[in-house]
Amino acid sequence: MGAKDVVKWIKDREIQAVDFRFVDLPGLWQHFTLNPSEVTESSIAEGFGFDGSSIRGFQQIQESDMLLFPDPDTCFEDPFTKVRTLNIICNVVDPITGQPYTRDPRYIAQKAEKYLVSTGIADTAYFGPEPEFFVFDDVRFDQSYNKGYYYIDSAEGFWNSGREENPNLGYKPRYKEGYFPVPPMDSLQDMRTEMVLTLQQAGIEVEVHHHEVASAGQCEIDMRFDTLVRMGDKLLKYKYIIKNVARRYNKTVTLMPKPIFMDNGSGMHVHQSLWKGGKNLFYQAGGYADLSKSAVYYIGGLLKHASSLLAFCAPTTNSYRRLVPGYEAPINLIYSQRNRSACVRIPVYSKSEKAKRLEFRSPDPSCNGYLAFAAMMMAGLDGIQNKIMPPDPMDKDLYDLEPEEKAKVKSTPGSLEEVLNALEKDHDYLLKGDVFTRDVIETWLDYKRSREVDAIRLRPHPYEFALYFDI
Repeated sequence: MGAKDVVKWIKDREIQAVDFRFVDLPGLWQHFTLNPSEVTESSIAEGFGFDGSSIRGFQQIQESDMLLFPDPDTCFEDPFTKVRTLNIICNVVDPITGQPYTRDPRYIAQKAEKYLVSTGIADTAYFGPEPEFFVFDDVRFDQSYNKGYYYIDSAEGFWNSGREENPNLGYKPRYKEGYFPVPPMDSLQDMRTEMVLTLQQAGIEVEVHHHEVASAGQCEIDMRFDTLVRMGDKLLKYKYIIKNVARRYNKTVTLMPKPIFMDNGSGMHVHQSLWKGGKNLFYQAGGYADLSKSAVYYIGGLLKHASSLLAFCAPTTNSYRRLVPGYEAPINLIYSQRNRSACVRIPVYSKSEKAKRLEFRSPDPSCNGYLAFAAMMMAGLDGIQNKIMPPDPMDKDLYDLEPEEKAKVKSTPGSLEEVLNALEKDHDYLLKGDVFTRDVIETWLDYKRSREVDAIRLRPHPYEFALYFDI
């Protein structure tokens, strides 16, 4: 599509509002809405101004003016607004230089795709994320000088098995037994199906949906794989759609990795593969799990750079409540064709050459998809370019190894602060092809340290009162 097609769409479908969308550095969609009469071929070519100093991770106040340029190929009609609204995803441009804005996450993803082609290794990278999320019936939280608390509730929560619900009909999944029960135990079947239908209406192919392991409203909806930038776009649509469908049911969705103590957290396992000339470069019959040398080197890059990679793939303090032993958490820096506690798993459901891929399991859905997908690909390409061999694959229960064997298996870091320190030391692989810039790395580190790490570090934790108040 081009600008002319957008204008025609607005006219032919009697669009009453045009919504321009872009993403801030941490990964939240931002938007403003224009009268359709303002969206013309010439205005699309000239761009639309906004205040970049009010966007997280963007400009300072003395350089606030920025431009949005809509990408006509991303148009979709909003399924939730009362009036017919056309949504368009945009790129951010510096109005002074006329160049794409280096801190625009979508532009970083676009540069990553161009860099892939320039290497000659492959021409296409496919990504298939599996975001998990929780659906709650109530959420309250507050933080002040003299208080700090949160409260979440789900009708499915096993903690409500004895609550007077007039009547309480039972059918509440036991802790860590939420995987695959049929209704009425799975009370969210119809809501998830509506989510899927709405995703498909917005142009997102969906493969499967189901209840997840955690007892209180944990769900998974898996999108069909797509190219890097397009999957970054789709992940933002996905988050927008599942949240708004849940709102129709008077429920709320969170993509926090670990909102519930002592139950499974939400990950976002990311399937990925490289292709060239229509051929899957990760397949070679006869090797371990039919993996090619390129695939093994790609895994080597992911595992070598895992600590710094998680600064973009598991980028919140809450991410490291999930990445702990147990709860099926993928914390072991190893690869395996079946073991789900390994950071990299090789699915073996199908022997098809086209289906051969690897699954990096440590990311979670709090990430900015554009940055996370780009960073993963850059780490994998570094592995191929430098022939980085990963540790030998292991198909044992990694939580039940003998001590001397366990000591040989490295683990993911235990905090956001640790992965940010790792990123500060290990980021040259991200700078190749000018995909990530030093300015982006420095801005990310400063934002995460000052706004998140320090914000948590400086506040008393509610449980500290239970531990220490009487000392």
